[in-house]
Amino acid sequence: MSGRPTGPAALAASPVAELDDERAARHGVRLFLKRDDLVHPELPGNKWRKLRHNIGPARARGTLLTFGGAYSNHIRATAAAGRIFGFATIGVIRGEEHLPLNDSLAYAERMGMRLAYLDRAAYRRKHEAEVVAALRERWGDFYLLPEGGSNALALRGCAELGAEVPGFDVVCVPCGTGGTLAGLAAGLAPGQRALGFSVLKGDFMDDEVERLQREAYGERRGDWRVEGGFHFGGYAKRTPELDAFIAGFAERHGVVLDRVYTAKMMFGVLALAERGAFPPGARVLAVITG
Repeated sequence: MSGRPTGPAALAASPVAELDDERAARHGVRLFLKRDDLVHPELPGNKWRKLRHNIGPARARGTLLTFGGAYSNHIRATAAAGRIFGFATIGVIRGEEHLPLNDSLAYAERMGMRLAYLDRAAYRRKHEAEVVAALRERWGDFYLLPEGGSNALALRGCAELGAEVPGFDVVCVPCGTGGTLAGLAAGLAPGQRALGFSVLKGDFMDDEVERLQREAYGERRGDWRVEGGFHFGGYAKRTPELDAFIAGFAERHGVVLDRVYTAKMMFGVLALAERGAFPPGARVLAVITG
């Protein structure tokens, strides 16, 4: 496998480049991209940051079990981490099995991940003791990692992102489970602000980010907020406007945005810049999480 890491701290900091975009520039905003998607082909961006400190416990236990949807990038990355770092992986997938497997699940299986399925009712209860006990009865002992990889150790990895981004006024990330924002905000320096763009419909993300911080640190940390107005209908939903934005961004900047996460964030960042939400002279960094 290309670019093979040699240990849990082996990947270098991702590059940062200034973006020449008149939609921000005409409002006096300097916009930058942090290309976390380039850190490793199988372990991109926030997936690596979340997994990084969970690798040791997974290797000690021998097997890691986690959860995700049929198209989950977290499932893909966890399967790759198991292959690279030498522990078994089990992916519990929401919904019924559909054959042939889609590209994401087929990749996970090639990496050695064993796949299991929970109907949607059971999946909603996936972290209840009864469901976990049934999984242990079936699969034996394992290290349990929540859906999306967001736990206290994941926040530790995401907090390290803060040390890589000095000098920026606002650091933006997309939000699915809230773990990246929760960790990033805790790791930023005083005077810096974290802004998360929820890709899910609903107003629960603020509570989830705060819950994760209190679980990890015992308190709310950092200056952060969640922007909930750019989900385009909910998780993995798309509209012609979003598709046009993705095509236009690729043509302008040569970067193809992921429509589930980073496209919604970048649309939101530029929309806020045009609304005057950032003061003139602000240095705004958007993290391309992969």
